[in-house]
Amino acid sequence: MKRPLSHARSTESVNPAPFDPKQPLLPGTIIDRYQIERHLANGGFSSVYLARRLSDNRQVAIKEYWPQRFARRTINDEIEPISPESRWSFVHGKRLFLEETKALITFKHPNIVSILGFFQENSTAYLVMKYEYGKSLSTCLKERPLSDYLALSVFACMLKCLRAIHKRGLLHLDIKPGNILLRPGGNPILLDFGAVRSYPKHNRRATAIIRTPGYSPIEQYSRKNKLGPWTDLYALGATLRACIEGSKPQPAPDRFKEDKLQPAVEVFKGQYPLLMLEAIDHAMQIRPSARPQSASELYRKIRPCL
Repeated sequence: MKRPLSHARSTESVNPAPFDPKQPLLPGTIIDRYQIERHLANGGFSSVYLARRLSDNRQVAIKEYWPQRFARRTINDEIEPISPESRWSFVHGKRLFLEETKALITFKHPNIVSILGFFQENSTAYLVMKYEYGKSLSTCLKERPLSDYLALSVFACMLKCLRAIHKRGLLHLDIKPGNILLRPGGNPILLDFGAVRSYPKHNRRATAIIRTPGYSPIEQYSRKNKLGPWTDLYALGATLRACIEGSKPQPAPDRFKEDKLQPAVEVFKGQYPLLMLEAIDHAMQIRPSARPQSASELYRKIRPCL
């Protein structure tokens, strides 16, 4: 790996800037066959960069496995556990990151981000993805709620995505507006598979629980509960609810104690297709058994609107 000169401590500076262990890779850094252009985003377990492939100048997105809760960056850009106690979590998480990456490389779907490859460097792992242009759904929602046509289009496309993902024996487990990109023309694409897990067999006790208040269902708040396609469907329903309401729904644990979320069919009657509103309410049932059990089941509910 080659670092830009600005990343090294200057021998001429009297007071060099202190190194920040939470600093992302700097523009100009070269890793493997790519040069970092800029930092794009941070997640709970990763950092994402815009980069350029040196061989043909193609822009790509690179995700770096970097769980900042138990790992830090060194001055040489290595990612290391913050303590001996956190070493197991870091190493195990990296293994899962690579395993799930390998499973996704052959995954081809028009509404799922394309995985181009992966490599290991800096004592961590990197995932190389096609760089997509557009705005995240969360950014769009800050401007205005989605129209009925666009909301229904996003709903249908994401259900097709989930149907394909679940058919592969995987769960996404992090569906939310920030992980859906609207490309020019409004065609959505699902991003960030950092939380993906195999289904129905995976060891929840050996994996970290990733959840987003407002979007994650009640079963993601306990290791004892069974996860399944219905888990992703709740998150998608909550995402669509946010799309039409302009704000995230009441968190699932709060709803479990006292459900203050009014049914979408009551709040938005006459503003959006009734079947779509019924599908959102069905997907967002608190009890997993009360929800649709597959993406195909929920898709059939909204199909007459398409």
